[in-house]
Amino acid sequence: MTKETFEGILPVWKPKGFTSHDVVAKVRGILRIKRIGHTGTLDPQVTGVLPLCIGRATRLVEYIQELPKAYEATLKIGIATDTEDAGGEIIERADEVRLSQAQVEEVISSFVGEIEQVPPMYSAVKVDGKRLYELARQGLEVERKSRKVTIYKIDILQMDLDLPCPEIRFHVQCSKGTYIRTLCVDMGKKLGYPAVMSDLVRTSTGSIGPEQCLTLEQIQQEMLQGTLAEKLIPAQRALAHLPSVNLTDEQARRALLGQKVVFTPSDEQLQAIHDRMLTAYSPNAQFVGIFQWDSGSSELRPVKVFS
Repeated sequence: MTKETFEGILPVWKPKGFTSHDVVAKVRGILRIKRIGHTGTLDPQVTGVLPLCIGRATRLVEYIQELPKAYEATLKIGIATDTEDAGGEIIERADEVRLSQAQVEEVISSFVGEIEQVPPMYSAVKVDGKRLYELARQGLEVERKSRKVTIYKIDILQMDLDLPCPEIRFHVQCSKGTYIRTLCVDMGKKLGYPAVMSDLVRTSTGSIGPEQCLTLEQIQQEMLQGTLAEKLIPAQRALAHLPSVNLTDEQARRALLGQKVVFTPSDEQLQAIHDRMLTAYSPNAQFVGIFQWDSGSSELRPVKVFS
């Protein structure tokens, strides 16, 4: 099996204790391929779905990073830590926590929609060229600008309100850039208590879920058996959220050369692609690339071409 065979998206189930970069390094060692990129950082103690882009699919990392993500999180109420998760130093503790099911349901549901978040100090966000976590490790805290993120859906899975530090497990679907740790802290504040995120699992990135993921051990085994290439998801399938158009042979030829293509969409297509990124395919269903539709000139402008 040649290295060229490995092109597409490898859905990995990230284990606890690994950084996202550790996973990339491990898979590079197994596949002996340098061109690998991950599609969204997960903290070392977080497990779950981590799609890796392999070969030319690394050109799609930025688009896959934009996809909604889903998590299962556990909110622990009654303590606060410096890292906003259970791995940090406790900086605040409530003497007693009293909550009703109705209170919890009302507060958690209030976070659905567009919200403002202040990135935690223990995060990879840069301020004046430095990562926040680097400053935090030096014992420094700096002012951070709030950012808008979107919470599409929250479902409460379990509530244990009789514990000294009550725990609420919930499923959340959210936009890129959402810090679930901060979401948990903010939920606690609205309930009137310190809070942390005590556990987190990423359950999906876009349409990629746990059922498609391989552990690092399984990747090693599939590689030894010569069957790993069969587990890769074609790059274009991860772009299913973008509208798509079919080109003629001549349009596809010009597009593959990186040239603009005059394109007249149908009325139905026009509604879907209006001034948006889209994917294009040749008559034989070959993925040509990602294009920007320019309604003013009726042209498809190449953004990423896959010859």
